[in-house]
Amino acid sequence: MRGHIKIGFGGGCHWCTEAVFQSLLGVSKVEQGWISAAKEAQSFSEAVIVHFDSELIPLEVLIEIHVRTHKSTSAHSMREKYRSAIYYFTSEEEPVLSDILGSLNQEFDNQLITQILPLSEFKPSRAAIQNYYFSNPNKPFCETYINPKLKLLRARFSNYVVQSDLLLD
Repeated sequence: MRGHIKIGFGGGCHWCTEAVFQSLLGVSKVEQGWISAAKEAQSFSEAVIVHFDSELIPLEVLIEIHVRTHKSTSAHSMREKYRSAIYYFTSEEEPVLSDILGSLNQEFDNQLITQILPLSEFKPSRAAIQNYYFSNPNKPFCETYINPKLKLLRARFSNYVVQSDLLLD
């Protein structure tokens, strides 16, 4: 999987997930909304579709960022709304994603619960809540939940973080 690619990510609140991926070099677009998959994951769950250039940010890095910026080892009670998942668009992507996730799983004390699922349908969020963090960086939700994720990005993935006044301490 090389070049301009898109992939879906779900884990926590889509405001948080959107802000994380909007903060990365090589990401050209983040679509915030709701994703459903086939069979057992048919219900819609908060998620994003990330469009990126794999020459600038590898898929492996995006997946590692994803599993480190939400509770990817916790099967908490809100998993229906906040499914921990990576959504693919073609069946050829599934084994690649599985290999990457399998390698990352060894770095965690607890088993990753992140599912790899075929994207079935996407519904964008209403315009008023898209680009939420960068439109509302001083809101208590952003300061409490999103800022710690962006701080982790700067500390652990600084080579991939866009330079922005909002992302600086």
